[in-house]
Amino acid sequence: MFKKYQHVERYGNLEVEEIDVGITFIFPKIDGTNSSAWLDDGQICGGSRNRKLSIENDNAGFLAWLITQPNIIQYLLDNPTHRLYGEWLVPHSLKTYRDEAWRKFYIFDVVIDGEEKPEYIPYEIYKEKLEEYKIDYIPLLCKVKNGNYDKFINQLEKNVYLIQDGKGLGEGIVIKNYEFYNKYGRQTWAKIVTSEFKEKHMHSFDVPTLTTSYVEERIIDEVLTEAFIEKEFSKIAVDGWDNKMIPKLLGVVWHEFVTDEIWNIVKKYKNPKIDFKLLQRFCTQKIKEVKKELF
Repeated sequence: MFKKYQHVERYGNLEVEEIDVGITFIFPKIDGTNSSAWLDDGQICGGSRNRKLSIENDNAGFLAWLITQPNIIQYLLDNPTHRLYGEWLVPHSLKTYRDEAWRKFYIFDVVIDGEEKPEYIPYEIYKEKLEEYKIDYIPLLCKVKNGNYDKFINQLEKNVYLIQDGKGLGEGIVIKNYEFYNKYGRQTWAKIVTSEFKEKHMHSFDVPTLTTSYVEERIIDEVLTEAFIEKEFSKIAVDGWDNKMIPKLLGVVWHEFVTDEIWNIVKKYKNPKIDFKLLQRFCTQKIKEVKKELF
């Protein structure tokens, strides 16, 4: 059966508070489409971020490619309780990957399916197993002991994995600590996205004290980034864009923003009184500003 991959939290969010205590593994984050592979009654299956795929309802051709890969199929036949999660590298926001990097599946996690929750296999173990079957995976940038923001940004600025020479940095980094469980008992990873890091550092963090009258606008201005909007647009437009998709874009950005950020908003703004209709209006307004060519 299909099992959705965990949500990777922004570094600094309460969900991943103290993930940097101990040994962290820092990986390149690549800008593909989230995909997965597993066996069901001996048959190879593929998934996108939110659903099981079929040949008639594929996701950028991932399943059609997957069923022609004997090494992945054999790996899963030999390890039938394993599930592979990775990025199927097709064009999204970032277009600077090397020509030979496209349309490949890069594994970033291997889990053992459990009845209650998956068991994440540590990198140094799954790396060796995947190499045996010549399966692509996202390599480790480095390990960091008792990390902090500056140390992680230092690694982000070194991430040129799969990027054409002289074409800048990758999408960001993912921070894993295999010993870390958050205060809710969940094993959760963190991320820092390059475009959002750059965007935030172009503005001052010294903002006036919030007032109830404008809290909704402030939240959208400060939390909903241009990079976030572009990322959701790229997911929707992976197989082409039609302006009939505009309502879907507005709805998806709103849904993902509230889902991803509401807990952090509650904490950051000290339990504010929020008019969600007004918040959604400001959200729509910002989408129109960022994607003005669509409106």
